[in-house]
Amino acid sequence: MSSMEPVLEPGEDRRALLARLLRERAAARSYPLSFAQERLWFWEQLEPGSSLYNTAFALRLRGALDVEALRRSIDGIVRRHEVLRSRFTVVDGRPVQVAEAGARAELQVEALDALPEAEREARLASALTQATERPFDLGAAPVIRACLFRLSAREHVLALVLHHIASDAWSLEVLLRELSALYAAEVRGEDAALPSLPIQYGDYAAWQRKRLNGDAAEAPLAYWRERLAGAPALLELPTDRPRGAVRRHRGADHRFTLAPELTARLLALAQREGCTLYMALLAGFQAVLARHSGQDDVVVGAPISYRGRSETQGLIGFFLNTLALRTDLGGDPTFRELLGRVRETALGAYEHQQLPFERVVEELRPERALSSTPLFQAMLALYDAPGAAARLPGLVATTEPIERRIARFDLSLLVEQGGGELRAVLNYDADLFDDAFAQRFAAHFATLLGDAVADPDARLSRLELLRGAERERVLEWGAVRERMGAGRCLHHRFEEQAARTPAAVAVTCEGESLSYAGLEARAECIARHLRGLGVGPEVRVALFLERSVEMVAAVLGVLKAGGCYVPLDPV
Repeated sequence: MSSMEPVLEPGEDRRALLARLLRERAAARSYPLSFAQERLWFWEQLEPGSSLYNTAFALRLRGALDVEALRRSIDGIVRRHEVLRSRFTVVDGRPVQVAEAGARAELQVEALDALPEAEREARLASALTQATERPFDLGAAPVIRACLFRLSAREHVLALVLHHIASDAWSLEVLLRELSALYAAEVRGEDAALPSLPIQYGDYAAWQRKRLNGDAAEAPLAYWRERLAGAPALLELPTDRPRGAVRRHRGADHRFTLAPELTARLLALAQREGCTLYMALLAGFQAVLARHSGQDDVVVGAPISYRGRSETQGLIGFFLNTLALRTDLGGDPTFRELLGRVRETALGAYEHQQLPFERVVEELRPERALSSTPLFQAMLALYDAPGAAARLPGLVATTEPIERRIARFDLSLLVEQGGGELRAVLNYDADLFDDAFAQRFAAHFATLLGDAVADPDARLSRLELLRGAERERVLEWGAVRERMGAGRCLHHRFEEQAARTPAAVAVTCEGESLSYAGLEARAECIARHLRGLGVGPEVRVALFLERSVEMVAAVLGVLKAGGCYVPLDPV
């Protein structure tokens, strides 16, 4: 990454450069948005009032909390970081961010200590979700809010909610470190010794715009064009419900843990193969996705905080970039070989991470659909436990989980590393999947990783997904007790069953049911009509139907007429 612009002028030292930046910032009325910010701003214009890009973190605080010191500490962070007290608007036809000097993040306090303990915890969980899902108005500053829930005189839960346009995972760690320092100074009655910020996020956004509109973007653009050429448009996971025409982003979480022994063995295997823990997790995740989808060309999104210069290390802001990591799982490789492929993919992507994901999508122009995200539909993220950054004097701080009901992708596997184990959340699109699927997928992921670390030279097809009762059920279902005789086609067998149990329910869909006799009569009626139109052997009949009772009758009718049916996707 080349040096941050503007560069030192002749005869100018860094102190003079900083002074010049401050003068220019004071004269400026607005700053451009970074490429990542612009994507979120446009999303807000398409779906105003959405909380899809809210990000939140909660701490349970045990001990004597000084609420006023906490309030002043949060105000100090908002004063320190312009992006948190910015509003997002349009100037001369372009979206910009404007810092508001007087904007404050009000600390909202809710007392729950009068409630019975069981009711108190349930109310807390609900309140945390509500606080997280309450949308921000990007046209008004600030884009952060703080909620404090009092459980008792010595127990509170603090929730910090930010819009992603002003933050990322790294930013949460910066925020917690600065909150700790400011709070400690406040309770001692001292001034916090935080280092001054050399630049603000707006300076970075202006620099990024200038740099990546020039020749510096050509090499990474060429890499991503080649790397993603011909990538599959959709990850074809088997879903519990058909994919809708428009995503509603209705999500749910399934939480699980990878045991310390498995975590240690996975780390050891990754180190032996010259890989990071993230690469090992990605290999396992893509292997399970490939087994579920039947595809051996799998693309997974990887969030990465791109802060290539020291000036950006201490900033709160949206530095997150997303890499599309495409891995070829063809040829039934061993898990060790797959690790090598994943390592090569990841290192190439990291080398070209400076190009914003938004520019990649703009360049590749994938076919866009409101029913799915472009380039990939599954995400894998690995984080260090951010709660470790909180060191508040007189308080014991632990992470408090927040249940979110939103999904940005079909599947997102979010893994937190800490305490010698891996704690994971599988976030899933609840319009596509049920919780039973999420539970199975998580179990399959853990089982495959266990087999892989036990025998990394085993081919992927030999790595188990199933254990215990689930494996026994599949083996039982696969046992063939009766062979279908010659000439006994599906519709012939259905006719025999209809004759045996005419009153039994044959099909049920969305509250509508039909008996075997009723379904047989309806299918026969369709078959007579089709035969009258000339349908017979080798004649294809297109079916353009949603999943329904009528669809089943139509399939049987085509088969009875002697034709073959061709399903058309009604989405």
